[in-house]
Amino acid sequence: MTEKEMLQRNIEDFSRLQDYMLDCDKESGAYKKMKRRYIELKVILTASGVNLTELDIIKE
Repeated sequence: MTEKEMLQRNIEDFSRLQDYMLDCDKESGAYKKMKRRYIELKVILTASGVNLTELDIIKE
């Protein structure tokens, strides 16, 4: 997998994950697990130089 493909995959995962998070109760175990992955993806994308201003709906 090329770097470009990996970046695209991470962006798609980040967007999809946020959709799931919006549909969950913030106190649920599922939400807490998703939030860990959300933070991981946010760090990866930021380190890769992606501007999350438009992509980050959750903003936590």
